[in-house]
Amino acid sequence: MEQIAEVYSRALFDASIEHDVLNRVHDELGEFADELSSNRDLQVFFFSPYFSSEEKKGGIDKVIEGGDERFVNFLELLAERHRLPVLFRIRREFDKLWADENRMLAVSVTSAIELDEKLVEEIGKKIEEQTDRKVELTSKVDPDVLGGLVLQVGNMVLDASIRNRLEKLRKQVARAA
Repeated sequence: MEQIAEVYSRALFDASIEHDVLNRVHDELGEFADELSSNRDLQVFFFSPYFSSEEKKGGIDKVIEGGDERFVNFLELLAERHRLPVLFRIRREFDKLWADENRMLAVSVTSAIELDEKLVEEIGKKIEEQTDRKVELTSKVDPDVLGGLVLQVGNMVLDASIRNRLEKLRKQVARAA
């Protein structure tokens, strides 16, 4: 399924870039997937084998009025090939491609207590300088961290928390015993 999602998302991505509608298609795909995710009736209709491809295509035309023609054609192709259930994975893959194209980098800062907003912004700016990418910064509180920070930059994790240090110390003591 992942491979199917990669192929379809790459095709939609390439067509969107070719016709200079990447951001529009990104937004429309997100809106459609969000609506589909939250609406059980739409899920039953689009994912059910009891409805024909033609009925699903008609449903797509009714749900997406004024959408980009490439995006609508893409959804109709998915309906025709019975691939609409893969839409959420396609969106995830498309979002990755879009983020790479726009040089976006997801950064998460986790701490035991609420951090000062200026400090979090400063961390984000430092990461932007070092990576030469736009940072999408989120900050969250997790009391299990105990102290220090856990910083996730893309798929890399820097764990400078007290909990992590205590765990390493525990392992060293266990090996020495």
